[in-house]
Parts: sequence; structure tokens; C-alpha cells
Amino acid sequence: MKVLITGGAGYIGSHVVKLLGQLNSDIDILVVDNLSTGHKEAVLYGKLIKADLEYTGIIEKIIKDFKPDVVIHFAASIEVAESVQNPVKYYKNNTANTINLLEIIKKYKVNKFIFSSTAAVYGNPKEVPIKETASLSPINPYGQSKAFVEEVLRDLSKSDKDFKYVSLRYFNVAGADPEGKIGQSYKNATHLITRALKTAKGEYEKLYIFGTDYPTKDGTCIRDYIHVVDLAQAHLDALSYLLEGGESDIFNCGYGYGYSVKEVVDTVKKITRIDFPVEETDRRPGDPAVLVADNTKIKDVLDWKPNYDDLEFIVKTAWNWEQNRRF
Repeated sequence: MKVLITGGAGYIGSHVVKLLGQLNSDIDILVVDNLSTGHKEAVLYGKLIKADLEYTGIIEKIIKDFKPDVVIHFAASIEVAESVQNPVKYYKNNTANTINLLEIIKKYKVNKFIFSSTAAVYGNPKEVPIKETASLSPINPYGQSKAFVEEVLRDLSKSDKDFKYVSLRYFNVAGADPEGKIGQSYKNATHLITRALKTAKGEYEKLYIFGTDYPTKDGTCIRDYIHVVDLAQAHLDALSYLLEGGESDIFNCGYGYGYSVKEVVDTVKKITRIDFPVEETDRRPGDPAVLVADNTKIKDVLDWKPNYDDLEFIVKTAWNWEQNRRF
């Protein structure tokens, strides 16, 4: 089987590559990444081609030559605050480039597609935990750019009975490979756990808490944190589902409960044993108060079984990576 993974040198993509590579030596893995935020050292299996989805001629040649059975699509811009400041970048990179990719794979009859989506498509949900059937009301261009792609995928699958996709809506991904080989290496990391750990290391003077007046138990945002390896496993489960003839579908990827910003900060201080400085400041634009997944569907349909559902373990693996980073 041949699997093409866009953005496979990035944080989540590299963990999927590692699991796939360990799973079966008969799986031929090709990673396509422009390395703008990814790292070649993170690709532990398969072959890496440095290429940008913007250049459709190059991407078409890659797909024509490789002839993948499945495409797993991670490549995207991911910063919510940046998307508010520079929406065109997000609609171009996340939406337009994905449409270009879909057009090419359709041309070469690649009919299985796994899409890296986000809980940001829900915006400020009316009910929590959030079900996949909840209305989509993104409150930032990042979420909207992903929601647009989901609409394209839905319409594409309706127009072609052979085309099947799975869209995985990520909640807050954190942690690192328990073996310490790969982890979060994004140079402008905005994720709370990574920022907190870097503050503990002294890379930042202080950690900012953006907003303490949300309608939550301690006034700070609540998020559903999922370990990156459990999320990677969800991709393998989605792949098996499609290969076994599963219909196009959408799944939430989360643990079904959340932690507040203050609770996460306290956990990071406990694990690192460092009482780093924290400053409370105003809300960031585009941040919902609570994002927690209803994960019933992914467990029932994909038989997904998380193994690392523990905030302290998530922080420990991330801290181990931060202390012993290889790239």
C-alpha cells in the first residue's frame, strides 16, 4: 500500500509517519512537506520530498509518479491569532491549496483521503461536549478555512461514489513521542503546554494567560487536551476504516473532558518543579470559552482506544522532549 502524507514533517504528521512505519514494512510512505514549519529529521520512515502545494505542476508529477492509494493531508497554517491578522494566508494555504490537491488526486483516481481538520470549525458551541452534528460557526479565519474544505469534501463525495474521505476534527493536541524521538518543534509555538514548558526552561520571560473573565470555573478557557500519539492512532484507525470500505464521515478527536488554562499551568509547574512567572492579560481575539469533544462516535465507529488519556503524562512527554530535543 502506498500512502502520501502532506505536512508529514510537522508535529502531528511526523507522529503518524512513525506509527505507520512501525506498523508494517510493506507500507510505502511518501512525505511531501515544504519544511516551512516541519523538519526533515522528524521523518523517521519513508521518503521525503520538499515541495509546496502551491506549485501544482510539481505536486501533480509527484502524485502521477507515486500513485498513492491514500492521501493523508496535514499541510496547513495553524495559528489562530495569525489567521485573524492575515486571513488571506489561511484561505490560500489551507483552503485553496487543499482544493488544488483534491483536483489533482481526483485526476489520478486517488479515492481515499484523510483530512486534518479542527474543533475551531465549531466556534462558540451551544452545547458541550460537542457532537459532530453541531452547527459549524467558526469565529476565526483558521476555523473557517478548514470548514470550507469540509464542505468541498462533502460535495465531492456526493458527486463521486468512489471518493471516500474521513475528516478528523482535532481538539488541543499536546505531548510528544514517549520514546523521545520526535515532538513539537514549531518555532512559533502558541500551544499553551509548549509555551509553558519553554517558559519553565527560561526561553520566555513569563507565560501570559489570555483572559480570566470567561464563563468558566476559574475564568480561563477550557480545552480538551489529547496526546499526539493517540491522535496519530486515530489516523491509522481512519485509514483502516477507509480500506475496509467505510463511508465518508467526520469524527471528533478528543478525550471528552477539559482542563482550564490555570489547571494546565499548575500541572506544568508540578511536573517541571519550576515556579515560572505567569501574567494575566486580556483575551485574544478568536478564542472560544470552552472546547470539549463528544468522542462517542470515533470510539464506536473507528474503534479508537486512547492509551495516553492523562494530563500529567502528556506534560511529562512534552517536557522530556523539550529537555532533550534532537532538532
